[in-house]
Amino acid sequence: MPRKRITQNSFLITFLALVCAWMVSACGAAAIPVIPTELPTPTITPTPTLSRTPGSGATPSLTPTRPAMTATGGPSPTPLFGATATSENPNAPPTRPLNPNAPRIEFFTSDVLAAAPGDLITLFWSTRGASGATIYRIDEDGLRSQLWNVPADGSLDIQLRLRDREEVNFVLSVGEGANRLEEPLTLPLSCPDAWFFEPGPPACPDSLPVETTVIEQQFERGRMIYVFDNDRVYALFNDGFEPAWVAFDNRFDPTTDAESEAGFVPPEGFIQPIRRLGFVWRGNDLVRNRLGLGLEPEVSYDGFVQTATTQQAAENLFVSSFDGSVLQLVPGGDAWQIITSP
Repeated sequence: MPRKRITQNSFLITFLALVCAWMVSACGAAAIPVIPTELPTPTITPTPTLSRTPGSGATPSLTPTRPAMTATGGPSPTPLFGATATSENPNAPPTRPLNPNAPRIEFFTSDVLAAAPGDLITLFWSTRGASGATIYRIDEDGLRSQLWNVPADGSLDIQLRLRDREEVNFVLSVGEGANRLEEPLTLPLSCPDAWFFEPGPPACPDSLPVETTVIEQQFERGRMIYVFDNDRVYALFNDGFEPAWVAFDNRFDPTTDAESEAGFVPPEGFIQPIRRLGFVWRGNDLVRNRLGLGLEPEVSYDGFVQTATTQQAAENLFVSSFDGSVLQLVPGGDAWQIITSP
């Protein structure tokens, strides 16, 4: 019995030895030994760059400057602390410091926004730092024609003139010298009268039209008219020279002055002017030479006359003509024109 156990043990040991030998041989046949080697050094390939070839006519190009952009592509935002301060101009005149004691005008106004000629208006004003004030009225020519010495604060009633047109102007003045301060006030005026013809000029007439007798005569180079209302004779030239028209006070006296020159016989087809027109024509070489002879006898008719005074105190005269048109005589004899109805 002991020999059989030894044999079984020997067989078991031999079998285990064979299994181990087979496993070792299998593992050794499949394993490949790895020998570590050093990593290769990377080779840097240089990027070719453009080489500049100098030439005789080469012109260097400017590198554009990109504008500053915001996140939205728009203009740069304004700095939070305001604009960048700039240095003051050393040549600028010094700024005079404010005088806390200098007078000032708080308001200068009226009780209406517009008025009509002849209206009664009230002016109101208030000032500070002044013991009194002065109100001036400004005429059409820009001159201060009226004045009122008034307190520093208050109101003043003023009667507008019937002849006032277009607008009325006032000035409130306080202080003296360098501390003098003025405030203007302008009130537009409505036009109370209408023109005797349509369409009338944009200016407002000085008064209603006056119906009067008018005498008119055509000449070679112009015309003559006599207006009974103002007793004046007008010579209107169309020869292109200056003045374009002239006016004369009527000096014709039918009791002593002849109607015409008896010894003068005009050529056929022409007429010698007579009476008031003829008296001026015969007695003034300028009128006679520029107008020439009459083409038709004078015509007397009932017409209208109206005036309009400009801001420069010059008078435009409008006179109805015998043919239904209107003659406008521009101030100063500068020009005259015929206004026809549409």
